Amino acid sequence: MFTIDAHLDLSMNALEWNRDLQQPVHAIRQREEGLNDKPDRTKGVVALPELRKGNIGLVVATQIGRFVAADNPLPGWHSPHQAWAQTQGQLAWYKAMEDAGEMRMIKDLAGLEAHLQLWNDGTPTDTKPIGYILSLEGADSIIDLSYLEKAWENGLRAVGPAHYGPGRYANGTDATGHLNDIGRQLIRRMEELNIILDATHLCDDAFWDAMEIYNGPVWASHNNCRALVDHNRQFSDDMIRTLIQKDAVIGGALDAWMMVPNWVRGESTPESMDCNLAKMIDHIDHICQLAGNSLHVGIGTDLDGAFGKEQCPYDLETIADLQKLPAMFAARGYAAADIENIMHGNWLRLLRKAWK
Repeated sequence: MFTIDAHLDLSMNALEWNRDLQQPVHAIRQREEGLNDKPDRTKGVVALPELRKGNIGLVVATQIGRFVAADNPLPGWHSPHQAWAQTQGQLAWYKAMEDAGEMRMIKDLAGLEAHLQLWNDGTPTDTKPIGYILSLEGADSIIDLSYLEKAWENGLRAVGPAHYGPGRYANGTDATGHLNDIGRQLIRRMEELNIILDATHLCDDAFWDAMEIYNGPVWASHNNCRALVDHNRQFSDDMIRTLIQKDAVIGGALDAWMMVPNWVRGESTPESMDCNLAKMIDHIDHICQLAGNSLHVGIGTDLDGAFGKEQCPYDLETIADLQKLPAMFAARGYAAADIENIMHGNWLRLLRKAWK
């Protein structure tokens, strides 16, 4: 089944992990034998050939460049200008993949419909370009609002104002605090430019501020449920209900610690914690029960987002295994139309509405 993944850190893997994503996953793993600079060496699950094998023809592909102040222990860049330059290098990689025929930027409705027609024409997918919608995870690299406009001109179509910790515009995971003045200005300008607001990673205070201010299209590209795994990274039921009211779509994430409770980083394993794809379905089903329908959920794996096989479902060898999900949803009693909504239909409905 044609599948959309609403959150993949492709350029980060290509540049910071030095992975040639034009090669299949097994070749990338072999190339990393003996490396130990990252905990997920030899354990990656994402590459462009595997996206094609999994019929994942459209992805939301990220840029990311965090600014960190002198007292911030998180990894990142020491100035917004450096962070901006980092994201521009990532954009250059996406453009190189376009030049190679591997990817195709999707930034408007005409481009979206043409790409869907290509991927659903019944011909083999093994040489088709992967469509990508450019998204910015954390807005720290937006030096000022004029850079938001430059980014939009370069194809940026979604922005999550925060990532981990305190940010220049908004506070994110494991931080607290309301949107500051420039954060409010950012969100208002995003609405004027029709940039999709990605609510992922916003801390609770900033989330509620953003929901009050922003009247444009909203999604949460990769988020799970606090009711199942109690952590501030997850959405509470009240937050989920508010997103439903805004006709948002929430993408189920496959980072193990977000899927099962009591995960201990560096100690737990997917097998020991019984972390499998069924756990993603649990989170998606919880949202469906709150909504009373299947219209507000999708796939947003966050795969190879600084983790690999050591921290994702044990029954997923590569991202192509997302094609196991339709049968698993059917076994839970989901109708064919509901499964299509989850695998691609809801993201398409949101995009068509946003870009009409």
